[in-house]
Amino acid sequence: MLFRNGSIFDFFELRLGQGMGYVGLFGMCLLLVVMSFLFHEFGHKFMAQKYGLWSEFRMWPIGLVLTLVTSLIGFLFASPGAVMIAGNMDKKMNGMVSIAGPAVNIVLCVIGIIGWLATNGTDFVIFFYMLTSLNAWLAIFNLIPVPPLDGSKIIYWNLIVWGVAIGIAVALFLLMRFVLPAPYYYI
Repeated sequence: MLFRNGSIFDFFELRLGQGMGYVGLFGMCLLLVVMSFLFHEFGHKFMAQKYGLWSEFRMWPIGLVLTLVTSLIGFLFASPGAVMIAGNMDKKMNGMVSIAGPAVNIVLCVIGIIGWLATNGTDFVIFFYMLTSLNAWLAIFNLIPVPPLDGSKIIYWNLIVWGVAIGIAVALFLLMRFVLPAPYYYI
């Protein structure tokens, strides 16, 4: 889902002399996945702290193993950890803490679009294209209103806020997929 339809092994077909090659592309994608995931989780953490709540990132070793194993078969189940929050939290606080993660992904997606347009035709465009694509998907996925995803907590708090957030995330995805010029690069 995050890299492409093939397995992770497809990226080790290094093509020397053609851009960064698949090994470089894999490393860049791995960096973007880790960065986007951590920024999403830190969005939750910092919003919780803003409300005076206790928050801590906890790694889930089984989730980390599942992430690695599923990436080998061409599908990515990414859940290596989450932010744990404790304290006296009302419906609005829970909604605000929950929207912070997808909001970070939306901001990263917009940054990716700006970078994509600024670097199209260079080797850097693939970085921004992947940043855009990954964060559009992360925002949409996390806004699905099914527990334990963020969307379920946001929709319980405020249907309008959820509708605006999912609308922006889907619009950014559609913009990226069907409106913006295709990224031009060599791999």
